[in-house]
Amino acid sequence: MIKYIGSKRVLVPHIVRGVSAFPESRRVLDLFSGTSRVARGLKETSRYVIANDHLAYAATLARCYVQADADRWLGEATRLLADLSEIAPEPGYFTKAFCEDARYFQPHNGARVDAIREEIARRALPPELEAIALVSLMEAADRVDSTTGVQMAYLKQWAARAFNDLELRMPAILPGPGEALHLDAVEAASRVDADIAYIDPPYNQHSYMGNYHVWESLVRWDKPETYGIANKRVQCKEYKSDFNSKRRIRQGLQAIFQAVRCKHLLVSFNNEGHVDREEMIALLSDKGHVGVVAVDFKRYVGAQIGIHNPNGEKVGQVSHLRNKEYIFVVSDRRDTVDAVVRALESSIEDAALASGPAKGKRKGHESERRVE
Repeated sequence: MIKYIGSKRVLVPHIVRGVSAFPESRRVLDLFSGTSRVARGLKETSRYVIANDHLAYAATLARCYVQADADRWLGEATRLLADLSEIAPEPGYFTKAFCEDARYFQPHNGARVDAIREEIARRALPPELEAIALVSLMEAADRVDSTTGVQMAYLKQWAARAFNDLELRMPAILPGPGEALHLDAVEAASRVDADIAYIDPPYNQHSYMGNYHVWESLVRWDKPETYGIANKRVQCKEYKSDFNSKRRIRQGLQAIFQAVRCKHLLVSFNNEGHVDREEMIALLSDKGHVGVVAVDFKRYVGAQIGIHNPNGEKVGQVSHLRNKEYIFVVSDRRDTVDAVVRALESSIEDAALASGPAKGKRKGHESERRVE
């Protein structure tokens, strides 16, 4: 899957274990699905997953990894990707915007992206098949990019991987049904009936539209005007989210929690977010009993290499290299909250043991507990 700030890759086993501890967990809503790592992990356990995201690239990832049934689409998708891999490079909008005006990719790979994306558009494919092709292209481009994992800037010197040739691969789609939605989170929360809602909202001032504008433009293929050194789509100037605003995030969270129709909640939130742990507990308390477990882990790679200006010069020091992800458990029954918290703690302890008794704390498997 693509490199992604805020990815829950290391937390997926814990989240799946927590979901499994609820008395009802066959139908799960992932309200802010992002890369669909969590949603795919839940689908892998044969649950029916509804994955939602209001950004086009994220909804496409969900359509590939959650909605597409491998039993139905794998053969056809394999043939399609083989055909697309043979298309001759043809530079166009993508090459100009992201390889020449900006330097996210080498031009020879940009020309392949242009040609393949135009062919996908020309074929007018069924939604699931189109999503598989687009995700294959997105992930192929991600493997040859020259960034630290976000598209607010590109590296001053080419990353070694940028010299590799773009290669389409079959995304790891799963058998079985699922559903992908492309809705505002409040609208999705008010529409979907499920046993559990997993809620992982943005938590600071950086918008995912701005962080991954290249993928948004690649999926939409609307060839928008761009601006700035990062060559972002102009929509990024107008895009406003309550979750990226320190002043408005509480009202955004309240709207979600009031709208959601699921009986149980699992909420992920980072300790670097605009809302601290105590505030989140207070916001969730109207929905039932609240428990919280904190997992300590390494910050994303861009935070580890230092602070740089647009010219690639180091201008500041990193304040810290680790942070905490809080997992809040909400249910109308206290014993249910207790059981899920214990399951999360057990999962974290198992991960610590798997990494070695001398390494557990150092590798980020400490937890904190609170139940109210």
